[in-house]
Amino acid sequence: MESYSFANEKNLDRFYEIIAAKTRNGFIIKEHNEKLPYVVLSKEKKTINHALHFFISCMTLGLWLIIWIYFTLNCSRKKDILVAVDEDGNLFEDKCLSA
Repeated sequence: MESYSFANEKNLDRFYEIIAAKTRNGFIIKEHNEKLPYVVLSKEKKTINHALHFFISCMTLGLWLIIWIYFTLNCSRKKDILVAVDEDGNLFEDKCLSA
């Protein structure tokens, strides 16, 4: 079996720093591979208190609707991301398709 050496020490350190930052932000590790350095991270969707947002929107005469729509679109979905090192040793982060 052949050994892959895509990343140098500096890129691997940066790779693990990104993973640590993502886990501090609430992501959990679903899949991890050391030979081909990549990690699939997942973050569950958050529940939104729509009654509270409706009340605040009424109190601010509809100005809070912008924030409520933002929370509804961005926070109410499950997020899966891939963090990896490619063949050239470059770090990249990409969204994963989730069912």
